[in-house]
Amino acid sequence: MGGGEDPDNADPNDDNVVVSGDASAAAAAREAAKNTVTSEKDKKVPNDKRTTTPYMTKYEKARVLGTRALQISGNAPVLIDVEGMTDPLQIAAKELQEKKIPLVVRRYLPDGFYEDWTCEELLT
Repeated sequence: MGGGEDPDNADPNDDNVVVSGDASAAAAAREAAKNTVTSEKDKKVPNDKRTTTPYMTKYEKARVLGTRALQISGNAPVLIDVEGMTDPLQIAAKELQEKKIPLVVRRYLPDGFYEDWTCEELLT
């Protein structure tokens, strides 16, 4: 998902979604979704009603960098000028610094709802 795409349409099983927040709440939300008519997409908090901070946590940063470095090492297209860099982690860090990482951070809330934030929106 590029920087201009809408995280509202992010598929939870998609490769560009990085899950953050309460893992047990996420599991409980998935389990509850199996038992009810509402789908997981109905649990998404609209972008204008998000309540979590726009700051990327150190845990989200580590996961985003690791995920992106793995993609780069698997020959994914690099979105910046690498200027002779060969280490995928350094390239991912530079992409994050320039806000070019095409990933979405999904934050699960204790009530089972979730918020999607693009790496472009989050402050590091």
